[in-house]
Amino acid sequence: MASVLDLRRRIRSVKSTRQITKAMKMVSAARLRRAQARAMAARPYVQMITSVLLSLIRRIEIIDPETGNLRHPLFAMRPEKRVLLIVISGDRGFAGAFNANIFKAALQFIGGSGDKELDIEPVGNKAIDLVRRRYPRAFYNEQQVENPAEPPTTGKPITRRVRERKARIEGLGDHAGMLEKLNVPTVFDFARDVVSRYMHEEIDGCYLVYNEFKSVIQQRIVTERLLPLIDISKRDITASIEPTPEERAAAAEAATTAGVQLKEEDTREADEEAKKFGTAEVDYIYDEPAEQLFNVLLPQYVAAKMYHAMAESVAAEHAARMTAMDAATNNASDMIDSYTLQMNRLRQAAITKEIIEIVSGAAAV
Repeated sequence: MASVLDLRRRIRSVKSTRQITKAMKMVSAARLRRAQARAMAARPYVQMITSVLLSLIRRIEIIDPETGNLRHPLFAMRPEKRVLLIVISGDRGFAGAFNANIFKAALQFIGGSGDKELDIEPVGNKAIDLVRRRYPRAFYNEQQVENPAEPPTTGKPITRRVRERKARIEGLGDHAGMLEKLNVPTVFDFARDVVSRYMHEEIDGCYLVYNEFKSVIQQRIVTERLLPLIDISKRDITASIEPTPEERAAAAEAATTAGVQLKEEDTREADEEAKKFGTAEVDYIYDEPAEQLFNVLLPQYVAAKMYHAMAESVAAEHAARMTAMDAATNNASDMIDSYTLQMNRLRQAAITKEIIEIVSGAAAV
């Protein structure tokens, strides 16, 4: 049985841990407010570019009457033989089941992929570590090919990277640090690369796995189809994992004690105004041809959706860490109370024993 001195040391150690978890909770709450504001600020752009595309689609034929093909290859649907899965996780731990739930959704998608060739592109340090441990990395060879810009006889050869697939499931490039310093140019470059791969038929579909964040108590893990574009007005969510009532209650308690807003900001009025642009019966005149408009706007739309998903995932990570640190702080307080009660009982037993010894000695005399 522990002595009074041992219990005092344990109490001192748990108090130090409680100070750390309480500080981490407040830091996560402060970062959550900034991340939540950034995610909210990204929504109007996504809504407006969606409205512009809807207005464009209503007034311009998507199918070219001369060739019978779609005016943009991002609308083309092909049998999914090669699929790209982008997994957006957190950069750090101490966030409860945040990363574990994302990995669970990703592994469910991988398990249901059948015999498809699957490329996994992780975003976030935790997803990068998981992909490195479980799956082989994609292998590229450098080959010398003729330069098409010069005559075959006089042109100098150029070096091109050629993919050699060695496994059905392989990991692609790492994006370490992207979520820590989330900025628009980096995400848009990533999105342009994904769009280019789809347009060149290197992949037949692209899916996102991330944590959708609306508020501290309203979030879920979703698997969303990014490409091909089927219906721009609706999100194509193929699977989702909802939080339990206990997790919602814990998040609400943590947010209340940290002074974080529980409910989602009311943006219905702004959303309705954005939708009016795409549904208004106005005869807009477009100087550019439909192909040129689609070539500019559709990659921007895909990039905006990817940026919005990453911004929401960052906010959800901070919310999960705030909740986990609040639970750790409460557990530390309960341990301190338990150890204090044990220490007081030992002290009282020692005092009682001394009194009995004194009384017994006096009676013997």
